[in-house]
Amino acid sequence: MNNSEDARILLAGPPVMEVQVRRSQRARRLALKVSRLDGTVTLTLPPRASMRMARAFLADRATWLRDAVQGMQGPMTVRPGTQIPVRGRSLTLTPAPLRAARVDADALLVPQARPIAGALAFLKALAREQFAERVAIHADVLGRSPGKLTLRDTRSRWGSCTQAGDLMFSWRLIMAPPQILDYVAAHEVAHLAQMNHSAAFWAEVDRLYPDHKAARRWLKAEGASLHHFRFSDA
Repeated sequence: MNNSEDARILLAGPPVMEVQVRRSQRARRLALKVSRLDGTVTLTLPPRASMRMARAFLADRATWLRDAVQGMQGPMTVRPGTQIPVRGRSLTLTPAPLRAARVDADALLVPQARPIAGALAFLKALAREQFAERVAIHADVLGRSPGKLTLRDTRSRWGSCTQAGDLMFSWRLIMAPPQILDYVAAHEVAHLAQMNHSAAFWAEVDRLYPDHKAARRWLKAEGASLHHFRFSDA
C-alpha cells in the first residue's frame, strides 16, 4: 500500500461503505473489525496480501458487514442544542452570556464565544473534581496513598494505575451515571494494593464497591456510547 488510494476501499451500496485498510507485519490472515465506538470499519492485511485479495474478501463478507454496521450509532458532533449526558443526566447545550459553563435546570449553559470548548472544559473540570473525591475516599478505606491523578481521552481503557500509584482516568466517565465513575475509581484504587486481576484484587474491589458487577455490565453495554460525542472546535 504505497499510495493514499490503497488506504481505503469503497464498498458499493446502497449505502456506499468506506473500509479503512491497514497492513500489519504480525497479521497471519485477513481480519475485519467494526468499531463499537464510531462504526469505523477496518480491514487488516498480512504482509503479502494484495489489494485484490482484500476486495474479494470484502465482497464475500458484504452482507455480514452491512448487518454489523446497521443500527450502530455513529459519532455526534456537539453543537448548541445538542443533548449531552452529564453524570447520566441529559442536558441541552445552551450558549449564554457568561464566562464559565454551569448547569441550570435541564440546560448546560456555556459561554457564547466558545460554546463547545466551554462545555469540554466544564466536563473535564467536573470529572477531575469527582475522581479526586472518590479516589480519596476509596484510598482511605484501603489505607493507601494514591499518586498523581491525570485525565485523558482513552479508547482502550477507562482507567489505569502505575507501579508508582499514579492513576489515570477517562474524563468521559463524567457523562456516565455517578455510580459508574465511582466503580472505576474504586477499581483503580484497588490496584494500589493488588497490581493484578487476581481473586485478591477483586476482593479489594468488592470491599470498596460491592455492586461492581452491575457497573461492569453497564460499561460493557453502554460504555461505547460515551465516545460518540465529538467536541470539534475545542
